[in-house]
Amino acid sequence: MSTLAFLLLSVFLSAMVYIIYRSYRYRRFRIPPGNFGFPLVGETLQLISAYKSENPEPFIDERVRRFGPIFTSHVLGEPTVFSADPETNRFILQNEGKLFACDYPSSISNLLGKHSLLLMKGNLHKRMHSLTMSFANYSIIKQHLLVHMDRLIRFNLDSWSDRVFLLDEAKKITFDLTMKQLMSVDPGEWTESLRKEYILLVDGFFSLPFLSTTYRRAIKARTKVAEALSLVVMERRKEGEAGKRKEDMLAALLTADDGFSDEQIVDFFVALLVAGYETTSTIMTLAVKFLTETPLALAQVKDEHEQIRAKKSDSEAIEWNEYKSMHFTQCVVNETLRIANIIGGIFRRAMTDIHIKGYTIPEGWKVFASFRAVHLDEDHFIDARTFNPWRWQDNSGAICAPNVFTPFGGGPRLCPGYELARVGISVFLHYLVTRISWTPAEKDKLVFFPTTRTQKRYPIIVHRRSSIERPSSWLE
Repeated sequence: MSTLAFLLLSVFLSAMVYIIYRSYRYRRFRIPPGNFGFPLVGETLQLISAYKSENPEPFIDERVRRFGPIFTSHVLGEPTVFSADPETNRFILQNEGKLFACDYPSSISNLLGKHSLLLMKGNLHKRMHSLTMSFANYSIIKQHLLVHMDRLIRFNLDSWSDRVFLLDEAKKITFDLTMKQLMSVDPGEWTESLRKEYILLVDGFFSLPFLSTTYRRAIKARTKVAEALSLVVMERRKEGEAGKRKEDMLAALLTADDGFSDEQIVDFFVALLVAGYETTSTIMTLAVKFLTETPLALAQVKDEHEQIRAKKSDSEAIEWNEYKSMHFTQCVVNETLRIANIIGGIFRRAMTDIHIKGYTIPEGWKVFASFRAVHLDEDHFIDARTFNPWRWQDNSGAICAPNVFTPFGGGPRLCPGYELARVGISVFLHYLVTRISWTPAEKDKLVFFPTTRTQKRYPIIVHRRSSIERPSSWLE
């Protein structure tokens, strides 16, 4: 028998064994209907192909039409149950740590660190999540963070050239804001150098870990980032021993009752910086893109912010009550999060056989709770594929049950910085529409692979209002 014939026979026999085993193993279950696709690869290629297009919805939409809102597939090497059902999604979110476990590949763990909030479980996760939320709540934002946020956004925006890539500029803003919040570090050469390493680190999340130059670069960048943050942590420990203390998250970690090691703190901050850097900056950019393409909405946002600015001088910062008065801006933020949130859903792993909606999810299987599928479902949002911020004014175009609109997840892993993100986006839009006007430099479009973003980083031509004086320092 030739080598080729032997290989073909081996592949055929392996496929048959796989099919027989699968049939025997799950015959006693009523698993959700679906299609496992080809042996080994399953439907992974169809999933990637859909997300590489301008319209990724058909992968889930077509299967929902055929099988219902809960269906089975085989992607990324594993059988996976997809949910486009809001009640099931809520069930998955609320039972984190009880029935479902957070599960990510080792390549992600290597980049974030084993002590990152994303990978923590049990009591340690609960403790760190609570601590994070305590530094991003209404009171802290109102009394401490808003003034820094206002200054940093103004300084960054006033430093723009006549042509900028909006996504890049938004990332600079969110990175500087996060560094200030976590460690009281002001923007400068050090933060910019660290941010450049973060660009390489983040690129590694969306590359193959083996035989990948991008992934190897990301690991090296992660080492440099960890070393830089470790130096800050060690210096702050010395300051604490000398009786000096700053009011930030690092201070809280250093003085916590049970104590945290330097490694735990660094891993924790690496992940928080990634989260703040990528997610909020993307929503800032997409909000501007959608507003630019919807002139009536842009005009209403401008009017709302001009009314606020008319009562203040150019140099006066936004106050909390003024942020709370940005009602239509919140509609814009909601609608941007609904249509194109960077977090389209979450993967979890079944810790035991789970019975739901008449089906069984076998122990060890992965599940994917698709927020995006629910957000774009006509049963929940009228004309769901259209950007329509007015739907949030009277809820006429939305069914706002708590399990329908979930841009920040939910349950024990609810995004701890959700309110901070909303404030940051709102203040950014305030200064954008009151200090400059802009036009797209070229056509750009949304892409969804490996994550939601604009393909060309949304280049714009900036037209600045000449009456506004540019500060020489972010502290002005």
